[in-house]
Amino acid sequence: MGHNPRPLRKKFWTPGTLVMLFFMIAGALAVIARFTWGIGCVSNLSNARPWGLWVGVDVAAGVALAAGGFTTAALAHIFGRHYYEAVTRPALLTALLGYTFVVLGLFVDIGRSWAIWKPLFNWNTNSALFEVAMCVMVYLTVLYIEFIPIVAEQYKGKVNLWGGFSVFNGFFNRFLKIADAILDKTMWVFIIAGVVLSCMHQSSLGTLMLIAQTKVHPLWQTPILPLLFLVSAFSVGYPMVVFETTLASASFKGDSEMSILAPLTRITVFLLGLYMALKLGDMWARGSYRYLLDGNYQTHSFIVEMFMGVMVPWGMLLFKKIRESQRGVFIASVLIIFGVVLNRINVFIVAYTPPVSQTTYFPAIGEILVTLGLIAGLMFIYRFIVTWLPVLNGSKEVCS
Repeated sequence: MGHNPRPLRKKFWTPGTLVMLFFMIAGALAVIARFTWGIGCVSNLSNARPWGLWVGVDVAAGVALAAGGFTTAALAHIFGRHYYEAVTRPALLTALLGYTFVVLGLFVDIGRSWAIWKPLFNWNTNSALFEVAMCVMVYLTVLYIEFIPIVAEQYKGKVNLWGGFSVFNGFFNRFLKIADAILDKTMWVFIIAGVVLSCMHQSSLGTLMLIAQTKVHPLWQTPILPLLFLVSAFSVGYPMVVFETTLASASFKGDSEMSILAPLTRITVFLLGLYMALKLGDMWARGSYRYLLDGNYQTHSFIVEMFMGVMVPWGMLLFKKIRESQRGVFIASVLIIFGVVLNRINVFIVAYTPPVSQTTYFPAIGEILVTLGLIAGLMFIYRFIVTWLPVLNGSKEVCS
C-alpha cells in the first residue's frame, strides 16, 4: 500500500468510545481522591514499598511500548527504508500519547507532584533517574515537534476560529506555515535526537534497577540489565506497530497493510532472537538458572515471561506461513508485547523485595482504576486524532 494518510472522518461516538469514557471517569475520580486525601487513600504503597503498579506498568512498561516511535523513525528516515513511511505516523502518535500519559502517571505517583520540574535546574549527573527524567522530558518535546507537520498538513491556512477567538486565526495560520517550512529542513535533527534520547532512557530504566542489587531477585538482577532493557525495547517496537495497525485497520475497516507488516516481522525475529540469546546466555554465565527450581511465584512468573513472551512468539515467527498471515503475525505480536510488559512488571514489582517490607504488595483498586483510566484516555485521544488528522492510511471509501 502507498503512503496515503488521511483523516478518517468516521463516527466518533461508538460503544467502544463510551466504554473508554467510563474508565476515564473512574480513573479521574481515583486521581481526585489521590490528590485530595493522599496516595494512601487509593493505593497500597508505603514507605517500605514506594512504587508499584504505577511505576511498573504506567511508566516502565509504557516507555517500552512506545518504542515503536523511535524504531520506525530510525528504519524509515535514518536507514532510508522509505517503504515503511506508511506506519511511521501512527507509531509517532502512539509514542507521543504513550510518553504523555507516562508523565501523567508520574504526576499521580510522585509524592510531591508540584516539584516534578526540579530536575531541570537541580542536576545530579550521577543519578540514573536524573538521566531518565531529562531524556523523557526532552524526548516528549521532540515528539510534539515531530507531530507539528501533521497538524500543519491538515490545518495550514485553514484555521478559522469563531467568536472571540477569531483574533488568533492569523497567528495560528502563520505559526503553522512558518513551523512547517522550518521543520521541513530541520526535521532530520529531531529524528536523530529522538532515536538517541530513546536509547538512553530505555537503557537507563534498567540501570535504575541495577542499583538495587540486593533488592531484586537474581533471575533478573544482572550487570547487563540496561542492555536487556534496550534490546527488549527494540524487540517490541515493531510488534507494537503490528498490534496498533491491525487494530486500527479492523476498527476503522481499513485496508490490510500486511505488505508492510510482514517484512517488519523478519526484523523482529532477529531482535527478539538477540534478546533471548542475551537473556539465556546471561543466566548460564551467572548460574542463575538454579533458581528456576525454587518453585515460588517469582520463578513461575519468570518462566511465563520467557516461554510465552519470548520463546513461543520467536518460534512462531520463524515460519514464513505465520509471518505472511495477518492472524499469525498479530498473535505473535501480542505475545511479544505481553512478554515485555510482564518483564517490566517482574523487574519493578515481582522481583523487587525491599528488606524492610513485611507484606506482599498487590495494587489497590484505586491504582488499577488510575492505570485503566490512563490507558482508556490514550485510546480515546488516539481515536479522536486519527479521525481529524492525516495519520492513518486508508482508501477514499474508508476516509470519506
